[in-house]
Amino acid sequence: MSYFSDSHCCCLTRIFPLTLSRILLVLMTVAPCAFSLAAELHVGVSMIDFTPDQPIALRGQLHTRISTGVDSPITATALAIESVENGKATDQAILISCDLVSIGTNVLDETREKLAKRLPHFDVKKLVVTATHTHTSGTSTDGIYEIPETGVMKPLEFATFLANKLVDVSVQAWETRRPASVAWGLGHAVTGMNRRAVYADGSAVMYGNTKLPEFRGIEGGEDHGVELLYFWDAEKKPLATCVNVACPSQILEHKKQIGADYWHDVREALGASLGGKNRVLGWPGAAGDISPHHIFRKAAEARMLKLRGIPETQEMARRIVREVNEVGDLVKNDAHTDVIFHHLVQNLDLPVRKVTVEEVEEAKRKVEELKKKEGEQGVRIGWTSRVIDRFKGQDKNITYPAEIHVLRIGDIVIATNPFELFQDFGIQIQGRSKALQTFVVQLTGPGTYLPTQRAVNGGGYSAIIQSNQVGPEGGQVLVEKTVEMINSLFDDVKP
Repeated sequence: MSYFSDSHCCCLTRIFPLTLSRILLVLMTVAPCAFSLAAELHVGVSMIDFTPDQPIALRGQLHTRISTGVDSPITATALAIESVENGKATDQAILISCDLVSIGTNVLDETREKLAKRLPHFDVKKLVVTATHTHTSGTSTDGIYEIPETGVMKPLEFATFLANKLVDVSVQAWETRRPASVAWGLGHAVTGMNRRAVYADGSAVMYGNTKLPEFRGIEGGEDHGVELLYFWDAEKKPLATCVNVACPSQILEHKKQIGADYWHDVREALGASLGGKNRVLGWPGAAGDISPHHIFRKAAEARMLKLRGIPETQEMARRIVREVNEVGDLVKNDAHTDVIFHHLVQNLDLPVRKVTVEEVEEAKRKVEELKKKEGEQGVRIGWTSRVIDRFKGQDKNITYPAEIHVLRIGDIVIATNPFELFQDFGIQIQGRSKALQTFVVQLTGPGTYLPTQRAVNGGGYSAIIQSNQVGPEGGQVLVEKTVEMINSLFDDVKP
Protein backbone atom coordinates (compact mmCIF):
# COMPACT_ATOMS: atom_id res chain seq x y z
CA MET A 1 0.00 0.00 0.00
CA SER A 2 1.32 3.42 -0.90
CA TYR A 3 1.76 6.18 1.67
CA PHE A 4 -0.19 8.37 -0.73
CA SER A 5 -3.46 6.59 -0.11
CA ASP A 6 -4.90 8.41 2.67
CA SER A 7 15.63 34.42 3.83
CA HIS A 8 16.85 36.42 4.12
CA CYS A 9 20.20 35.29 5.43
CA CYS A 10 22.02 35.24 2.12
CA CYS A 11 25.81 35.14 2.07
CA LEU A 12 26.43 36.83 -1.27
CA THR A 13 30.20 36.97 -1.16
CA ARG A 14 31.69 37.63 -4.58
CA ILE A 15 34.84 35.57 -5.13
CA PHE A 16 37.37 35.76 -7.96
CA PRO A 17 39.24 32.44 -7.82
CA LEU A 18 42.35 32.12 -9.94
CA THR A 19 43.85 29.23 -8.02
CA LEU A 20 42.48 26.64 -5.63
CA SER A 21 44.82 27.77 -2.86
CA ARG A 22 43.56 31.33 -3.20
CA ILE A 23 39.95 30.16 -3.00
CA LEU A 24 40.65 28.16 0.15
CA LEU A 25 42.29 31.19 1.74
CA VAL A 26 39.16 33.25 1.00
CA LEU A 27 36.87 30.57 2.35
CA MET A 28 38.69 30.44 5.67
CA THR A 29 38.08 34.16 6.15
CA VAL A 30 34.34 34.21 5.33
CA ALA A 31 32.39 35.15 8.44
CA PRO A 32 29.62 32.69 9.38
CA CYS A 33 25.99 33.78 9.12
CA ALA A 34 23.76 33.85 12.18
CA PHE A 35 20.91 31.37 11.70
CA SER A 36 17.59 31.09 13.49
CA LEU A 37 16.07 27.96 14.97
CA ALA A 38 13.20 25.85 13.65
CA ALA A 39 10.32 27.75 12.05
CA GLU A 40 6.87 26.93 10.74
CA LEU A 41 6.98 25.83 7.12
CA HIS A 42 4.57 27.30 4.57
CA VAL A 43 4.45 25.57 1.18
CA GLY A 44 2.65 26.09 -2.12
CA VAL A 45 2.84 24.07 -5.33
CA SER A 46 1.71 24.47 -8.92
CA MET A 47 2.31 22.92 -12.33
CA ILE A 48 1.99 24.47 -15.78
CA ASP A 49 2.07 23.01 -19.28
CA PHE A 50 4.35 24.89 -21.68
CA THR A 51 4.00 22.63 -24.70
CA PRO A 52 3.98 24.99 -27.72
CA ASP A 53 1.12 24.78 -30.19
CA GLN A 54 3.53 24.94 -33.12
CA PRO A 55 6.77 23.22 -34.15
CA ILE A 56 9.97 24.13 -32.30
CA ALA A 57 13.67 23.34 -32.64
CA LEU A 58 14.54 20.56 -30.20
CA ARG A 59 17.68 20.96 -28.09
CA GLY A 60 20.12 18.18 -27.27
CA GLN A 61 21.82 16.96 -30.45
CA LEU A 62 24.54 18.26 -32.77
CA HIS A 63 22.07 18.46 -35.64
CA THR A 64 18.80 20.27 -36.19
CA ARG A 65 15.55 18.56 -35.22
CA ILE A 66 12.27 20.35 -35.82
CA SER A 67 9.45 18.83 -33.79
CA THR A 68 6.87 16.84 -35.73
CA GLY A 69 4.33 16.38 -32.95
CA VAL A 70 3.92 15.80 -29.22
CA ASP A 71 4.81 12.54 -27.48
CA SER A 72 3.98 13.90 -24.01
CA PRO A 73 3.43 17.36 -22.45
CA ILE A 74 6.43 19.36 -21.28
CA THR A 75 5.74 21.01 -17.95
CA ALA A 76 7.18 23.15 -15.17
CA THR A 77 6.42 22.36 -11.54
CA ALA A 78 6.99 25.00 -8.87
CA LEU A 79 7.45 24.50 -5.13
CA ALA A 80 7.27 27.66 -3.01
CA ILE A 81 8.75 27.46 0.50
CA GLU A 82 8.67 30.07 3.25
CA SER A 83 9.72 29.80 6.88
CA VAL A 84 7.68 31.78 9.41
CA GLU A 85 8.58 32.64 13.03
CA ASN A 86 6.06 34.45 15.21
CA GLY A 87 4.12 35.48 12.13
CA LYS A 88 7.18 36.90 10.38
CA ALA A 89 8.81 35.41 7.27
CA THR A 90 12.46 34.51 7.79
CA ASP A 91 13.53 32.86 4.51
CA GLN A 92 12.12 31.76 1.19
CA ALA A 93 12.60 29.85 -2.04
CA ILE A 94 10.77 28.95 -5.23
CA LEU A 95 12.11 25.75 -6.76
CA ILE A 96 11.05 24.85 -10.30
CA SER A 97 11.61 21.57 -12.11
CA CYS A 98 11.33 22.19 -15.85
CA ASP A 99 11.31 19.86 -18.86
CA LEU A 100 14.28 21.35 -20.70
CA VAL A 101 17.78 20.19 -21.63
CA SER A 102 19.25 23.12 -19.64
CA ILE A 103 18.30 26.55 -18.29
CA GLY A 104 19.39 29.37 -20.57
CA THR A 105 20.72 32.45 -18.82
CA ASN A 106 18.42 34.58 -20.97
CA VAL A 107 15.37 32.63 -19.77
CA LEU A 108 16.36 32.88 -16.11
CA ASP A 109 17.10 36.61 -16.37
CA GLU A 110 13.82 37.36 -18.12
CA THR A 111 11.87 35.23 -15.64
CA ARG A 112 13.40 37.00 -12.65
CA GLU A 113 12.84 40.43 -14.14
CA LYS A 114 9.15 39.73 -14.72
CA LEU A 115 8.69 37.86 -11.43
CA ALA A 116 10.04 40.83 -9.46
CA LYS A 117 7.11 42.88 -10.75
CA ARG A 118 4.53 40.19 -9.97
CA LEU A 119 5.93 39.26 -6.53
CA PRO A 120 7.67 42.39 -5.21
CA HIS A 121 8.15 40.88 -1.73
CA PHE A 122 9.92 37.79 -3.06
CA ASP A 123 13.71 37.86 -3.49
CA VAL A 124 14.06 36.69 -7.09
CA LYS A 125 17.65 35.62 -6.44
CA LYS A 126 16.06 32.75 -4.54
CA LEU A 127 14.29 31.42 -7.60
CA VAL A 128 15.92 28.12 -8.62
CA VAL A 129 15.04 26.60 -12.01
CA THR A 130 16.29 23.09 -12.74
CA ALA A 131 16.20 21.26 -16.08
CA THR A 132 15.27 17.57 -16.16
CA HIS A 133 17.55 17.31 -19.22
CA THR A 134 15.01 15.94 -21.64
CA HIS A 135 16.43 16.11 -25.16
CA THR A 136 12.99 16.57 -26.71
CA SER A 137 12.16 20.08 -25.53
CA GLY A 138 12.78 23.49 -27.03
CA THR A 139 15.89 25.58 -27.43
CA SER A 140 15.89 29.13 -26.10
CA THR A 141 19.28 30.10 -27.57
CA ASP A 142 19.59 31.71 -30.99
CA GLY A 143 22.21 30.74 -33.55
CA ILE A 144 22.72 27.07 -32.65
CA TYR A 145 20.45 25.34 -35.15
CA GLU A 146 19.51 25.99 -38.77
CA ILE A 147 15.83 26.85 -38.40
CA PRO A 148 13.32 27.36 -41.25
CA GLU A 149 12.19 30.93 -41.81
CA THR A 150 8.49 30.10 -41.44
CA GLY A 151 6.31 27.58 -39.65
CA VAL A 152 8.55 27.21 -36.60
CA MET A 153 8.64 29.07 -33.27
CA LYS A 154 12.03 30.81 -33.14
CA PRO A 155 14.31 30.18 -30.11
CA LEU A 156 13.97 33.69 -28.68
CA GLU A 157 10.19 33.50 -29.09
CA PHE A 158 10.26 30.22 -27.20
CA ALA A 159 12.45 31.83 -24.51
CA THR A 160 9.90 34.59 -23.85
CA PHE A 161 6.99 32.14 -24.06
CA LEU A 162 8.75 29.94 -21.51
CA ALA A 163 9.70 32.81 -19.19
CA ASN A 164 6.07 33.93 -19.04
CA LYS A 165 5.01 30.39 -18.12
CA LEU A 166 7.68 30.17 -15.41
CA VAL A 167 6.49 33.47 -13.93
CA ASP A 168 2.89 32.26 -13.91
CA VAL A 169 3.67 28.95 -12.23
CA SER A 170 5.88 30.70 -9.65
CA VAL A 171 3.13 33.15 -8.74
CA GLN A 172 0.55 30.37 -8.51
CA ALA A 173 2.76 28.36 -6.18
CA TRP A 174 3.68 31.38 -4.04
CA GLU A 175 0.11 32.56 -3.65
CA THR A 176 -1.13 29.13 -2.52
CA ARG A 177 1.45 28.58 0.22
CA ARG A 178 0.04 27.42 3.54
CA PRO A 179 1.24 25.53 6.64
CA ALA A 180 2.70 22.17 5.67
CA SER A 181 4.82 19.31 6.92
CA VAL A 182 7.93 17.79 5.39
CA ALA A 183 9.78 14.48 5.57
CA TRP A 184 12.82 13.11 3.83
CA GLY A 185 14.07 9.67 2.94
CA LEU A 186 16.48 7.61 0.86
CA GLY A 187 15.63 4.87 -1.61
CA HIS A 188 17.60 2.93 -4.20
CA ALA A 189 16.88 2.23 -7.85
CA VAL A 190 19.02 1.46 -10.88
CA THR A 191 18.44 4.46 -13.10
CA GLY A 192 21.65 5.73 -14.72
CA MET A 193 24.81 3.99 -15.89
CA ASN A 194 28.25 5.42 -16.58
CA ARG A 195 28.43 5.95 -20.33
CA ARG A 196 32.18 6.32 -20.94
CA ALA A 197 34.00 3.21 -22.19
CA VAL A 198 37.80 3.02 -21.65
CA TYR A 199 40.25 1.31 -23.99
CA ALA A 200 43.72 -0.18 -23.75
CA ASP A 201 45.45 2.99 -24.95
CA GLY A 202 43.83 5.02 -22.15
CA SER A 203 41.30 6.74 -24.40
CA ALA A 204 37.63 7.01 -23.49
CA VAL A 205 34.53 7.26 -25.68
CA MET A 206 30.98 8.14 -24.69
CA TYR A 207 28.81 5.15 -25.59
CA GLY A 208 31.93 3.40 -26.85
CA ASN A 209 31.85 -0.09 -28.34
CA THR A 210 32.39 -2.66 -25.57
CA LYS A 211 32.70 -5.56 -28.05
CA LEU A 212 36.17 -4.47 -29.16
CA PRO A 213 39.22 -6.46 -27.94
CA GLU A 214 40.74 -3.17 -26.69
CA PHE A 215 37.81 -2.48 -24.34
CA ARG A 216 39.04 -2.40 -20.73
CA GLY A 217 36.17 -1.12 -18.63
CA ILE A 218 33.91 1.74 -17.61
CA GLU A 219 35.55 5.01 -16.63
CA GLY A 220 33.55 5.99 -13.56
CA GLY A 221 31.01 4.83 -11.04
CA GLU A 222 27.25 5.08 -10.71
CA ASP A 223 24.90 6.41 -8.04
CA HIS A 224 21.71 4.44 -7.47
CA GLY A 225 20.49 6.47 -4.52
CA VAL A 226 17.04 8.05 -4.80
CA GLU A 227 16.95 11.15 -2.59
CA LEU A 228 13.34 11.92 -1.65
CA LEU A 229 11.64 14.94 -0.12
CA TYR A 230 7.89 14.85 0.70
CA PHE A 231 5.49 17.68 1.55
CA TRP A 232 1.96 17.34 3.01
CA ASP A 233 -0.69 19.95 3.76
CA ALA A 234 -2.34 20.46 7.16
CA GLU A 235 -4.86 17.69 6.37
CA LYS A 236 -1.97 15.28 5.67
CA LYS A 237 -2.74 15.25 1.97
CA PRO A 238 0.34 15.11 -0.28
CA LEU A 239 1.39 18.38 -1.87
CA ALA A 240 4.68 17.62 -3.59
CA THR A 241 7.35 14.98 -3.93
CA CYS A 242 10.91 15.92 -4.92
CA VAL A 243 12.81 13.07 -6.55
CA ASN A 244 16.59 13.39 -7.00
CA VAL A 245 18.23 10.71 -9.18
CA ALA A 246 21.64 10.72 -10.85
CA CYS A 247 20.23 10.18 -14.31
CA PRO A 248 19.21 12.66 -17.02
CA SER A 249 15.91 12.07 -18.85
CA GLN A 250 17.17 11.21 -22.32
CA ILE A 251 15.85 7.78 -23.17
CA LEU A 252 13.98 9.24 -26.15
CA GLU A 253 16.70 11.73 -27.06
CA HIS A 254 16.79 11.01 -30.82
CA LYS A 255 13.05 11.47 -31.37
CA LYS A 256 11.49 14.43 -33.13
CA GLN A 257 8.40 14.57 -30.94
CA ILE A 258 8.17 17.00 -28.03
CA GLY A 259 8.19 15.20 -24.70
CA ALA A 260 9.30 14.96 -21.08
CA ASP A 261 10.89 11.52 -21.43
CA TYR A 262 10.64 9.23 -18.37
CA TRP A 263 9.53 12.02 -16.02
CA HIS A 264 6.20 12.04 -17.82
CA ASP A 265 5.74 8.37 -16.93
CA VAL A 266 6.76 9.03 -13.31
CA ARG A 267 4.20 11.83 -13.01
CA GLU A 268 1.48 9.74 -14.64
CA ALA A 269 2.12 6.76 -12.35
CA LEU A 270 2.12 8.86 -9.18
CA GLY A 271 -0.82 10.94 -10.36
CA ALA A 272 -2.87 7.79 -10.93
CA SER A 273 -2.44 6.73 -7.31
CA LEU A 274 -3.16 10.25 -5.99
CA GLY A 275 -5.90 11.49 -8.23
CA GLY A 276 -3.46 13.98 -9.74
CA LYS A 277 -3.19 16.11 -6.58
CA ASN A 278 0.48 15.52 -5.81
CA ARG A 279 3.09 17.42 -7.83
CA VAL A 280 6.40 15.82 -8.75
CA LEU A 281 9.66 17.74 -9.06
CA GLY A 282 12.29 15.79 -10.96
CA TRP A 283 15.84 16.78 -10.00
CA PRO A 284 18.86 15.30 -11.84
CA GLY A 285 21.81 14.47 -9.59
CA ALA A 286 25.46 14.79 -10.60
CA ALA A 287 25.38 12.81 -13.84
CA GLY A 288 27.58 14.40 -16.48
CA ASP A 289 29.09 10.99 -17.22
CA ILE A 290 25.89 9.02 -16.60
CA SER A 291 22.82 8.31 -18.73
CA PRO A 292 19.90 5.83 -18.87
CA HIS A 293 21.43 4.12 -21.93
CA HIS A 294 23.16 0.75 -21.59
CA ILE A 295 26.56 0.26 -23.18
CA PHE A 296 26.83 -3.43 -22.31
CA ARG A 297 24.24 -6.20 -21.62
CA LYS A 298 22.11 -4.47 -24.26
CA ALA A 299 20.47 -7.65 -25.59
CA ALA A 300 19.57 -8.91 -22.12
CA GLU A 301 18.08 -5.55 -21.16
CA ALA A 302 16.03 -5.43 -24.37
CA ARG A 303 14.73 -8.96 -23.76
CA MET A 304 13.55 -8.09 -20.26
CA LEU A 305 11.71 -5.04 -21.53
CA LYS A 306 10.00 -7.21 -24.13
CA LEU A 307 8.96 -9.73 -21.47
CA ARG A 308 7.55 -6.94 -19.28
CA GLY A 309 5.69 -5.56 -22.28
CA ILE A 310 6.46 -1.93 -21.49
CA PRO A 311 8.66 0.76 -23.05
CA GLU A 312 11.90 1.79 -21.37
CA THR A 313 10.49 5.05 -20.02
CA GLN A 314 7.81 3.12 -18.14
CA GLU A 315 10.39 0.70 -16.78
CA MET A 316 12.38 3.63 -15.42
CA ALA A 317 9.21 5.05 -13.88
CA ARG A 318 8.35 1.69 -12.32
CA ARG A 319 11.67 1.59 -10.48
CA ILE A 320 11.45 5.19 -9.27
CA VAL A 321 7.77 5.11 -8.25
CA ARG A 322 8.30 1.92 -6.26
CA GLU A 323 10.90 3.73 -4.14
CA VAL A 324 8.77 6.87 -3.78
CA ASN A 325 5.91 4.80 -2.37
CA GLU A 326 7.94 2.48 -0.15
CA VAL A 327 10.09 5.23 1.34
CA GLY A 328 7.02 7.41 1.80
CA ASP A 329 5.43 4.69 3.91
CA LEU A 330 8.54 4.61 6.09
CA VAL A 331 8.91 8.35 6.68
CA LYS A 332 5.31 9.60 6.77
CA ASN A 333 5.20 9.34 10.58
CA ASP A 334 8.42 11.34 10.85
CA ALA A 335 7.06 14.45 9.16
CA HIS A 336 7.83 17.88 10.63
CA THR A 337 5.88 21.15 10.59
CA ASP A 338 8.62 23.16 12.34
CA VAL A 339 12.06 22.80 10.80
CA ILE A 340 15.22 24.78 10.28
CA PHE A 341 15.03 26.34 6.82
CA HIS A 342 17.77 28.49 5.31
CA HIS A 343 18.61 29.36 1.73
CA LEU A 344 22.06 30.58 0.75
CA VAL A 345 22.91 31.93 -2.71
CA GLN A 346 26.39 32.63 -3.96
CA ASN A 347 27.83 33.68 -7.31
CA LEU A 348 31.17 32.04 -8.02
CA ASP A 349 33.69 33.00 -10.67
CA LEU A 350 35.24 29.65 -11.51
CA PRO A 351 38.52 29.39 -13.42
CA VAL A 352 37.80 28.58 -17.06
CA ARG A 353 39.33 25.62 -18.81
CA LYS A 354 42.10 27.08 -20.96
CA VAL A 355 42.30 26.20 -24.64
CA THR A 356 45.78 24.90 -25.52
CA VAL A 357 47.64 25.63 -28.75
CA GLU A 358 47.22 21.98 -29.73
CA GLU A 359 43.48 22.14 -29.13
CA VAL A 360 42.96 25.29 -31.19
CA GLU A 361 44.97 23.85 -34.09
CA GLU A 362 42.91 20.66 -33.94
CA ALA A 363 39.72 22.76 -33.91
CA LYS A 364 40.83 24.64 -37.05
CA ARG A 365 41.61 21.37 -38.81
CA LYS A 366 38.23 19.93 -37.80
CA VAL A 367 36.33 22.98 -39.06
CA GLU A 368 37.98 22.70 -42.49
CA GLU A 369 37.21 18.99 -42.58
CA LEU A 370 33.54 19.58 -41.73
CA LYS A 371 33.21 22.24 -44.43
CA LYS A 372 34.13 19.66 -47.07
CA LYS A 373 31.45 17.18 -45.97
CA GLU A 374 28.00 17.04 -47.52
CA GLY A 375 24.82 17.46 -45.52
CA GLU A 376 24.07 19.61 -42.50
CA GLN A 377 27.31 20.43 -40.70
CA GLY A 378 26.50 23.94 -39.46
CA VAL A 379 25.85 22.94 -35.84
CA ARG A 380 29.10 20.97 -35.58
CA ILE A 381 31.06 23.73 -37.29
CA GLY A 382 29.68 26.31 -34.87
CA TRP A 383 30.34 24.04 -31.88
CA THR A 384 33.98 23.58 -32.92
CA SER A 385 34.54 27.19 -34.05
CA ARG A 386 33.70 28.46 -30.58
CA VAL A 387 36.94 26.85 -29.36
CA ILE A 388 38.87 29.10 -31.75
CA ASP A 389 36.99 32.16 -30.49
CA ARG A 390 37.67 31.21 -26.88
CA PHE A 391 41.39 30.89 -27.55
CA LYS A 392 41.51 34.41 -28.96
CA GLY A 393 39.93 35.98 -25.88
CA GLN A 394 40.94 33.70 -23.04
CA ASP A 395 43.56 36.05 -21.60
CA LYS A 396 40.71 38.43 -20.77
CA ASN A 397 37.94 35.92 -20.02
CA ILE A 398 39.60 34.01 -17.19
CA THR A 399 36.55 33.09 -15.11
CA TYR A 400 33.13 31.54 -15.67
CA PRO A 401 30.14 32.73 -13.58
CA ALA A 402 28.28 30.02 -11.68
CA GLU A 403 25.31 30.64 -9.41
CA ILE A 404 24.90 28.03 -6.69
CA HIS A 405 22.21 27.55 -4.07
CA VAL A 406 22.40 25.67 -0.80
CA LEU A 407 19.16 25.09 1.12
CA ARG A 408 18.83 23.46 4.50
CA ILE A 409 15.46 21.89 5.29
CA GLY A 410 15.61 20.18 8.67
CA ASP A 411 18.32 17.52 8.54
CA ILE A 412 18.79 17.58 4.78
CA VAL A 413 20.44 19.95 2.35
CA ILE A 414 19.93 20.73 -1.33
CA ALA A 415 23.03 21.91 -3.22
CA THR A 416 22.68 23.10 -6.80
CA ASN A 417 25.06 23.76 -9.67
CA PRO A 418 24.53 24.89 -13.30
CA PHE A 419 26.58 22.12 -14.95
CA GLU A 420 26.36 18.57 -16.24
CA LEU A 421 28.55 17.68 -13.29
CA PHE A 422 30.57 14.48 -13.42
CA GLN A 423 29.61 12.05 -10.69
CA ASP A 424 32.90 12.16 -8.78
CA PHE A 425 32.31 15.80 -7.87
CA GLY A 426 28.81 15.05 -6.60
CA ILE A 427 30.10 12.17 -4.49
CA GLN A 428 32.71 14.45 -2.97
CA ILE A 429 30.01 16.92 -1.94
CA GLN A 430 27.82 14.20 -0.46
CA GLY A 431 30.71 12.50 1.28
CA ARG A 432 31.99 15.66 2.97
CA SER A 433 28.60 17.18 3.82
CA LYS A 434 27.56 17.43 7.48
CA ALA A 435 23.90 17.03 6.51
CA LEU A 436 22.13 13.76 7.25
CA GLN A 437 21.22 13.59 3.56
CA THR A 438 22.50 15.68 0.67
CA PHE A 439 20.60 16.32 -2.56
CA VAL A 440 23.05 17.35 -5.30
CA VAL A 441 21.01 18.99 -8.06
CA GLN A 442 22.68 19.80 -11.39
CA LEU A 443 21.50 21.73 -14.46
CA THR A 444 20.24 24.84 -12.67
CA GLY A 445 21.85 26.80 -15.50
CA PRO A 446 23.31 26.53 -19.02
CA GLY A 447 24.55 22.99 -18.49
CA THR A 448 28.04 22.67 -19.98
CA TYR A 449 29.84 19.46 -18.98
CA LEU A 450 32.21 19.69 -16.00
CA PRO A 451 34.58 16.69 -16.22
CA THR A 452 37.10 15.13 -13.88
CA GLN A 453 40.81 15.04 -14.66
CA ARG A 454 40.48 11.32 -15.32
CA ALA A 455 37.90 12.08 -18.02
CA VAL A 456 39.98 14.88 -19.58
CA ASN A 457 42.91 12.47 -19.79
CA GLY A 458 40.70 9.97 -21.62
CA GLY A 459 39.24 12.54 -23.97
CA GLY A 460 36.09 11.98 -25.98
CA TYR A 461 32.82 13.91 -26.14
CA SER A 462 31.84 15.45 -22.77
CA ALA A 463 35.51 15.75 -21.72
CA ILE A 464 37.09 17.48 -24.73
CA ILE A 465 37.53 21.25 -24.85
CA GLN A 466 34.45 21.75 -27.08
CA SER A 467 32.28 20.27 -24.31
CA ASN A 468 33.62 22.33 -21.41
CA GLN A 469 33.77 25.90 -20.23
CA VAL A 470 35.09 24.82 -16.83
CA GLY A 471 37.55 22.00 -16.24
CA PRO A 472 38.69 19.84 -13.32
CA GLU A 473 40.32 22.75 -11.46
CA GLY A 474 37.07 24.69 -11.51
CA GLY A 475 35.17 21.57 -10.52
CA GLN A 476 37.26 21.23 -7.39
CA VAL A 477 36.69 24.90 -6.53
CA LEU A 478 32.95 24.29 -6.93
CA VAL A 479 33.16 21.33 -4.54
CA GLU A 480 35.15 23.23 -1.92
CA LYS A 481 32.79 26.20 -1.91
CA THR A 482 29.65 24.06 -1.90
CA VAL A 483 30.90 21.97 1.02
CA GLU A 484 31.87 25.12 2.93
CA MET A 485 28.39 26.58 2.41
CA ILE A 486 26.67 23.34 3.41
CA ASN A 487 28.69 22.86 6.55
CA SER A 488 28.18 26.47 7.64
CA LEU A 489 24.51 25.52 8.03
CA PHE A 490 25.35 22.51 10.20
CA ASP A 491 27.96 23.89 12.58
CA ASP A 492 26.36 21.94 15.41
CA VAL A 493 26.72 18.63 13.52
CA LYS A 494 29.85 16.50 13.57
CA PRO A 495 31.14 15.51 10.10
